[in-house]
Amino acid sequence: MSSVYKVADFVLSDWSICAPGLHGREGWGGFRTGAREIDNALPKIPDFIPKLQQRRLSPLARLVFNAIDQCLNPGETLPTVFSSAHGEVGKALEMLQMIQAGEELSPTVFSLSVHNAIAGLYSIVYHNQQEITVMAPGLDGLAPAFLEALGLLQEGAGQVLVVLYDEPIAEFYPLAPFKLNAEFPCALALRLSLDGAGMALRLRRAPECRDDREQPLQLPPFIDFLLGDSTESGLIFEGRGWRWEKI
Repeated sequence: MSSVYKVADFVLSDWSICAPGLHGREGWGGFRTGAREIDNALPKIPDFIPKLQQRRLSPLARLVFNAIDQCLNPGETLPTVFSSAHGEVGKALEMLQMIQAGEELSPTVFSLSVHNAIAGLYSIVYHNQQEITVMAPGLDGLAPAFLEALGLLQEGAGQVLVVLYDEPIAEFYPLAPFKLNAEFPCALALRLSLDGAGMALRLRRAPECRDDREQPLQLPPFIDFLLGDSTESGLIFEGRGWRWEKI
């Protein structure tokens, strides 16, 4: 897809952030600069979610669902693109620890540890039978999710929901020499269309060669760009760069 979309214009019609202690766009500036309490209570789970499904939501899933819920009208469903570098890797570690302790694993425990677990719960809870894509973008950072959404829009979807999320990785996993660990859990939901009211944006290839790391580290500066006065934001990993512009 990257060879097709040299330049693409689209509209960000609505969006929301959710992190521990931050449940919306307001307060991001102070949160971003360190005036936050990461251990704050997680957001309230939307009331319409059945109790059975509520018990299956990890802390990261609760952030994701809260961000999504602020971008959807009651009963509304949209084609959705999920993107996460690590997914529910914390759940996977819990499962490994259970195996080490000699405990038996249920199929439910396993199903909640896979990379697309949150997307699966989303499809059930929101009764969403539209196309749902789950991406692990690797070295390409945020851009693949937008490219996938733009492809759906070009194919006729009126609007597409993009959900970007990640959380810090447990020290159990070897991080060196990589620098891709999120500073704090964060979920960003964005509602995209090709026209209409909202923030007009352009996505184009960037010729610069710089290292902005993977999605977990790209997410906060991208939110800075959406909320700030800058008209451009370039996010690049090993030369595979894309630039967002406000137009």
